[in-house]
Amino acid sequence: MGIIRVDGIRLRAYHGCLPEEGIVGGDYVVNVRIDVDFAPSVKSDELDDTVDYCVVFELVKQEMAIRSKLIEHVAHRIVTQLRNRYPAVNEFEVEVVKIVPPMNGPVDKVSVLVKG
Repeated sequence: MGIIRVDGIRLRAYHGCLPEEGIVGGDYVVNVRIDVDFAPSVKSDELDDTVDYCVVFELVKQEMAIRSKLIEHVAHRIVTQLRNRYPAVNEFEVEVVKIVPPMNGPVDKVSVLVKG
């Protein structure tokens, strides 16, 4: 077993409950943790036998481009897409971090972590 991490995926997206968030957008960071069996790839040294982190990036980018009110919703969609692409993976964890959210005070970030 092993873990692949794709951390610090920085994207501009338009998630949020406020109408303004759909217009001006905000900055987000997505972190992905993948529990995967490395045995096939260790033996073969082939990308097809593991999780391609370029594919992970593209799936995250696609889902982040679809507006959601809640970052919980978008994180769940990312997990679902990763699960569909890599059904043999044991577990995915997706953290979506909203940088400087619009709140009634100084907050650096808020985040959710979805496992699946």
